[in-house]
Amino acid sequence: METAVVLLNYNGLIFLEKFIPLVIKYTLQQADIIVADNASTDASIQYLNQNFPEIKIIQLPTNLGFAEGYNEALKTLDYKYFVLLNTDVEVTENWLSPMIALLKSDDKIAACQPKIKNYYDKGKFEHAGAAGGGRHGHRTQRQHAGQKRGRAGGPAQGPARQAQLRVQ
Repeated sequence: METAVVLLNYNGLIFLEKFIPLVIKYTLQQADIIVADNASTDASIQYLNQNFPEIKIIQLPTNLGFAEGYNEALKTLDYKYFVLLNTDVEVTENWLSPMIALLKSDDKIAACQPKIKNYYDKGKFEHAGAAGGGRHGHRTQRQHAGQKRGRAGGPAQGPARQAQLRVQ
């Protein structure tokens, strides 16, 4: 395989039980699934070993946090494409192949993401606290910092704007 879906876990047994079956169902034919474990103290590793032997597990010696945990895990892997997937994400059928096809279509494309919908209201996009929710009553990152927004109803200007993504 040329694609690895890598999930960073720390004491996330409850999420693994709920979401890893769907990751396997909708991913395994297209990518290897790897769980990088940040020295969990719950039963995450045992659960994966007992129920999903097809998943490769990287056990990190200590909890390295999000960025360093992923960085250390990715150093040990040899794939053309990496998907960094949170353990609390519900994937759906055909979630991965359009992204891989897009990356293969143009060597200048270095990153992409699927549509991310709200788990509890699947008709709405999840903005995960990023700027861009302001028009609908959600505070933007700049508003949280006490700064004014850009045009009325428009996107925030400056650094917060970098967090706005819209994938169609």
